[in-house]
Amino acid sequence: MSNDESPTEPVQRDRREAVREKAQQVQAQQSRARVIRRTAVGVGAVAIVAVAAVVVAWAFSSSSSKTLVQPANVSNDGIIVTTVAGVATEPAAGDVADAPGADAPAAAPTEAAAPAPTETAPPAVDIRVYVDYLSAGASDFQTANVKQLSKWVSEDAATLTYYPVAMLTAKSKGTKYSLRAASAAACVATHAPDTFFKFNNELLAQRPDVDSDGLTDSELAALAIAQGTDAPKALRSCIENESFAMWAKAATDRALQGLPDTDGIALTGTPTILVNGIPYVGAVDDPKEFAQFVLTIASDAYYKTPSPAPSGSTSATPTPSN
Repeated sequence: MSNDESPTEPVQRDRREAVREKAQQVQAQQSRARVIRRTAVGVGAVAIVAVAAVVVAWAFSSSSSKTLVQPANVSNDGIIVTTVAGVATEPAAGDVADAPGADAPAAAPTEAAAPAPTETAPPAVDIRVYVDYLSAGASDFQTANVKQLSKWVSEDAATLTYYPVAMLTAKSKGTKYSLRAASAAACVATHAPDTFFKFNNELLAQRPDVDSDGLTDSELAALAIAQGTDAPKALRSCIENESFAMWAKAATDRALQGLPDTDGIALTGTPTILVNGIPYVGAVDDPKEFAQFVLTIASDAYYKTPSPAPSGSTSATPTPSN
């Protein structure tokens, strides 16, 4: 019998090689799959980190941009009243509404031979009011004094500036009414400045109770638009988006640190009323007492204002000694 390989051996060898080749292919596929999975996991992790970074950057940028948004027609966080149109200026019975400085004495007559002096008009008094639209005292002050304030401004006897602040933000069941109302006031100053005094007056006249929800943003927008505006859509969007809420918070923080143009005075409550930089500490609901305070300040300012030199006068000239 021959020692040659039997016919079945090549077939078995081919099968073994085929199995080994198949195993190698499977192993290669598994290796590629592992590499792909690892790569996918790595790419996914990088993508997640990148997305998170973008979200954080967007949030930071959004927050930063809000803090930088400043309302128009505002100076040192104050909104200057430019017109009192639409608000009554006639005083009610018993109100005191004489223009500050109206009782200031006229210039003394001079001799006929002397040049006539130029008459000096009493300087306008500067009235500044820090107001929280949830404050009962601020509402009382506005209600009691709105007519004489309107009259003084319309006669150019006084400049009037309101400073919206948000000291009572936590006193409205979580709705942050003080902050939202201050933001709304800044929106009106920006988009409808001629109606700011009317809107400010309405906000204080319709002051909600402390520890109540207060007006919604939609209601604040409707109230602002009702006072008149050429840009109702922009005004509504500004109020409903609370565009100046971050500004109002920052303005409040600044006032708590110190009030501009004062000698170390800081905001401690509302209303805080300054007349020529001097705090009014009388009754906020007594227009006569406030008017007397304003008239006293105006009189003091009048006497401190230097009179102009008479026309044609000359200053003394030094002469040499003999």
